[in-house]
Amino acid sequence: MQMVKKSFIVFMVAWFAILVFMPKQEFYFKLEEELAKHEIELNEKKIHEGFFSLTLEQVAVYFKGINVATIEEVDLFTLLFYSSIELQTLHVDDSLKSMVPQETKKALLAYSVLAPLEVSVDASGSFGSMVGIMDLSTRKVRLDFNESKNIEMLKPHLKKDEKGWVYETSF
Repeated sequence: MQMVKKSFIVFMVAWFAILVFMPKQEFYFKLEEELAKHEIELNEKKIHEGFFSLTLEQVAVYFKGINVATIEEVDLFTLLFYSSIELQTLHVDDSLKSMVPQETKKALLAYSVLAPLEVSVDASGSFGSMVGIMDLSTRKVRLDFNESKNIEMLKPHLKKDEKGWVYETSF
């Protein structure tokens, strides 16, 4: 029993050390490199590194050199077996308001090793609230708009089902 306890303590200390000393900014810069391959650039004003997270403030999102959105705060969090990206106050440029909702108050993307082929999505904003799943094995996305308001610009892309409006696509 003593051996199991020591092994567990060693495992927990090693896991904690990996999380604390993990090069979080380098992971973020690698993410920026991958996005650049798709002509998406992120320009942040401040980066704060925590024990388990990386927080970006005042992030401007550019697509093909054009500013398309501003995000007040992005929080990248990981415990290795659970990771999440939380966006606070996503504001889309006025030129795109006829295609997408202009304001998203909060969005959360979460990944867990308990469901290794799924990323959960949860968001709320001027469109109401939305929950969804990105299935990585079938490469499909399903977003359910539970409380839908001000989604007229999205309705041509949505389907109606028993729960409300649904957006489905593949990537």
